[in-house]
Amino acid sequence: MDVSDFDFELPEELIAQNPPAERGGSRLLVLPLDGGPLADARFTDLPSLLDPGDLLVVNDTRVYPARLLGHRVPSGGAVECLLLEPVSAGTWLTLVHPGQKLKPGARVRFESGDTVIDGEIIDHHFNGRRTVRLWRPDGGPLDEAIDAIGHIPLPPYIQRADGAADRDRYQTVYARARGSIAAPTAGLHFTPAILSALNTRGVQAVTVTLHVGYGTFKPVRVQKVEDHTVDAEPFEVTKETAAVITEARRSGRRVIAVGTTTTRVLESLELEGDRVLPGSGRTGLFIHPGHRFRVVQGLITNFHLPKSSLLMLVSAVAGRERVLEAYREAVRRRYRFYSYGDAMLIR
Repeated sequence: MDVSDFDFELPEELIAQNPPAERGGSRLLVLPLDGGPLADARFTDLPSLLDPGDLLVVNDTRVYPARLLGHRVPSGGAVECLLLEPVSAGTWLTLVHPGQKLKPGARVRFESGDTVIDGEIIDHHFNGRRTVRLWRPDGGPLDEAIDAIGHIPLPPYIQRADGAADRDRYQTVYARARGSIAAPTAGLHFTPAILSALNTRGVQAVTVTLHVGYGTFKPVRVQKVEDHTVDAEPFEVTKETAAVITEARRSGRRVIAVGTTTTRVLESLELEGDRVLPGSGRTGLFIHPGHRFRVVQGLITNFHLPKSSLLMLVSAVAGRERVLEAYREAVRRRYRFYSYGDAMLIR
């Protein structure tokens, strides 16, 4: 299958640069899996669009302010460092800029007010990646300093600097496990009121964890879909969550994933007969048309980039032609796209 089969025209003005005025105020395009017509709704309508007994599975990862802005020591030249993933205590795999000037042994400093983080480049890798050792001169907790002076790493298609509001809005209300540099954006629409209404409706919710890495923005550079690879990311599914999913499947209730990250976690789990096994580790599962779903039966998702692996995953759920039809209709109806955009319910 050609990557070009997943292209579509998207006017630039439909790429959301800011979240809606109120969380949960997004539009919701409903795509029935039985071939029924597309329907317009609001995200606040979600409880009435699901059935009592449905099981929602959400990703409870927490985004941390992984973008550090500072300067070289002693020259004072500007430095930007994106923390990709911890390697060991105080050591991180990063993307740095300007990468060519920051060779092993180079020293950097990030500071704001009384908070200071010092760093040293200790190794270099391909594609601008560096291993960096970070520490606080005062010996305090490093994570606290990162949280204090770091910036939220907004996606590259948001053409503005991050602001104070992004610390709240680029985070789900149920975020718990610190570790992502990008939000599981389908979950950004949920509010405590919507979650409460779902519970009253009889829709159960459980959590899994997948820490979203920089690979979520990785473009598909191959011609054939099957030749693409997805960067592996750490995940965890507890025995309690696995037991709830198992019971839902045994009783014939739908399992609906909130987001592509949740979908990849659920479809990575091992099955023992009709039992879903808990698990942890890393998953590089690439879901595209032809994938046979074992756990997921429905999906809540945002609208994704043309020719992206995320669009291919959504197409695997509902069919490429059907999804592209829905995307063309979303453009016609002026839905907002990408991380801060509107949502789609596939059920």
